[in-house]
Amino acid sequence: MTRNTQPLSLRVPEPSGRPGDAPDFSGLKLDVAGAVDRPPVDSRPVQMTDLAFRLVRVLDDEGNAVGPWNPRLDPDTARRGLKAMILTRAFDDRMHRAHRQGKTSFYMKCTGEEAIAVAQGMILSREDMGFPTYRQQGLLISRGYPLATMMNQIYSNAADPIKGRQLPIMYSARDFGFFTISGNLGTQLPQAVGWAMASAYKGDDKIAITWIGDGSTAESDFHSALTFASVYRAPVIINVVNNQWAISSFQGIAGGNETTFASKAIGYGLPSLRVDGNDFLAVWAATQWAEERARTNQGATLIEMFTYRGAPHSTSDDPSKYRPADEHDQWPLGDPIQRLRQHLTLIGEWDDEQHEAALKEAVEQVRAAGKESEAIGTLGQSRPSVKEMFEEVYATEDWRITEQRGEVGI
Repeated sequence: MTRNTQPLSLRVPEPSGRPGDAPDFSGLKLDVAGAVDRPPVDSRPVQMTDLAFRLVRVLDDEGNAVGPWNPRLDPDTARRGLKAMILTRAFDDRMHRAHRQGKTSFYMKCTGEEAIAVAQGMILSREDMGFPTYRQQGLLISRGYPLATMMNQIYSNAADPIKGRQLPIMYSARDFGFFTISGNLGTQLPQAVGWAMASAYKGDDKIAITWIGDGSTAESDFHSALTFASVYRAPVIINVVNNQWAISSFQGIAGGNETTFASKAIGYGLPSLRVDGNDFLAVWAATQWAEERARTNQGATLIEMFTYRGAPHSTSDDPSKYRPADEHDQWPLGDPIQRLRQHLTLIGEWDDEQHEAALKEAVEQVRAAGKESEAIGTLGQSRPSVKEMFEEVYATEDWRITEQRGEVGI
């Protein structure tokens, strides 16, 4: 019988810093802006496996747009993107305060991740279907979805478009290409791939896009979805938003220390990119590249959006219990709003006065929406009619529903 020469030991991954420690990002391997090649859109996945381990960046430290991934975005579009990110952050801030004031039971911010949903929401059509998780509010905001309607859903008031059937921040807006958010993490991946397969099967021209966090790549839904996406060449863009923390578990628990999340696509024969998620222009360029592949029947692309969750996981979370207090401030890829602001200022298309005006306008917009929504009611002050719980359950009303209506006197 063979025996070990030493006792076995189980390795449990640990983050680089805990509360009280100095943030340490020295282990990150970050390509300089402009260093990563942009392959032709029709390249075979096997020809671009190195992109799963590199980092696509466009904006350098001075704010210059450099390299082959530079999308050469016109200033008007870039300004719209900057304003949408500013508005998204202002919305987040107000709704987080609303929770602290007892006006809602729950909220989740996307601080530091705004560039991802905003850029992708601007690129794709509303007719394409997005299957988001709970940090893609920028997708709706960049497309002009009414802020007051978003607030109504958060407050679950009488004007809640989902009639109180979903937790706060789990929006649904089909006309804006926003599929209903599911609280069960990872389930949106097979849904997105299936929707994309159906579009292709019908000979339609719509594609799907979906987002998950780094932690959800450890779910079986992720791997099942990648199998179908690869085998059937589903026209879908799969985003893994690696924001370093899945609730209180750091990304290493899901395998991020062993390899990149982008590289998980290689075993399925899918092309993958690893992108600076705090670089609006890099997100834009990578999404355009993946979109063109999907629309020309070349199938799915997986994009790892490398970013950092600046805020708590949710209003139920206290990140000071598990990570250094100033870790977000030390994130080497900076803040997406400040980086795009720096770029536009550098090219003479933005200045401090415009920025202050944009901040003020965003706060006023959110305040006006808040007054409109809160006039209807906040948590416990207003709610959808009880009769609505019996509606839209069956296409033709079942006898049980009729009986239950009678029991509550409706």
